[in-house]
Amino acid sequence: MKKILVLPGDGIGPEIVAEAVKVLSWVRDQGLAIEWEEGLVGGAAYDETGSPLPEETLEQAKAADAVLLGAVGGPKWEPLDISVRPEKGLLGLRSGLNLFANLRPAILYPQLAEASTLKPEVVSGLDIMIVRELTGGIYFGQPRGVRTLENGEREGFNTLVYSESEIERIGRVAFETARRRNGRLCSVDKANVLECTELWREVMTVLAANYPDVELSHMYVDNAAMQLVRAPRQFDVIVTTNMFGDILSDEAAMLTGSIGMLPSASLNEKGQGMYEPIHGSAPDIAGKGLANPLATILSVAMMLRHSLEAPKLAGRIEQAVGRVLDQGLRTPDIMQAGAKEVGTAEMGDAVLAALLDN
Repeated sequence: MKKILVLPGDGIGPEIVAEAVKVLSWVRDQGLAIEWEEGLVGGAAYDETGSPLPEETLEQAKAADAVLLGAVGGPKWEPLDISVRPEKGLLGLRSGLNLFANLRPAILYPQLAEASTLKPEVVSGLDIMIVRELTGGIYFGQPRGVRTLENGEREGFNTLVYSESEIERIGRVAFETARRRNGRLCSVDKANVLECTELWREVMTVLAANYPDVELSHMYVDNAAMQLVRAPRQFDVIVTTNMFGDILSDEAAMLTGSIGMLPSASLNEKGQGMYEPIHGSAPDIAGKGLANPLATILSVAMMLRHSLEAPKLAGRIEQAVGRVLDQGLRTPDIMQAGAKEVGTAEMGDAVLAALLDN
């Protein structure tokens, strides 16, 4: 029996996760032995326990084969000290489970080519995988904080640090991913300015000798950001640091028409993973039934593929999403002329219906 921890979180999290749970029920009905339980994380956890990541939640996560997360955060909790803000719950899960490899696909469904802000001829056929290092870099480096200088002025500081072993570990994931795709890997850094990423480039170059079937290239992050909007189809797999990956993957998401369409997987060395849509908690539309649940549903597909060893079921979910888009159903974020606008629950029901019809 595979165990799943479901963490709805904050904002639109409970709404989109509810639709994904419908799909989990379908998965169970197909004969896959899974069970799930819910837990608290983020602002919802802080409100109830005083911590964005209660010890009970972390223990539940460690005991699970996979974690399904909605979203965390919102303006309600912004006045809190940074140590107990909802985002600390997310970072704590990544660190506590050692989820060092973040896989973020940017795939443009052909039905949504017109929804992209770029011309269809630029983005049609887009299929990029961004491999982001997730437990190191400037988000976790020490020392960090805000200090007061002798002249009374405050100064904020963070530390960007990566060890050779951390770089090699994420590099192997990226090379293996590229090997299973089209054999091209672009490593993104800022080696002309940051010594830390100069080491990153050196380690990636050495590692490439073990993967003669993968073509390795290097690109500075500012150029990579430009190239993503100039000629995004030049990329197959991108590997980069925690902060650069955070930024570039959100940029890549908008090439696909909506950030509400893209799932992600965060994996450790044992294959245990946390799966979540890459969008945020969208507090402005929370509770209104307007959120797009497809990224969360597709996160379930990634969970089946990477942690639950059920790739055929994953493929059926991805195909069902495609059929629903073929039907012209759209949530507001991907609405197009001539399409039918539906809400969160309607979209989830439509995916479930497509699964049951197949």
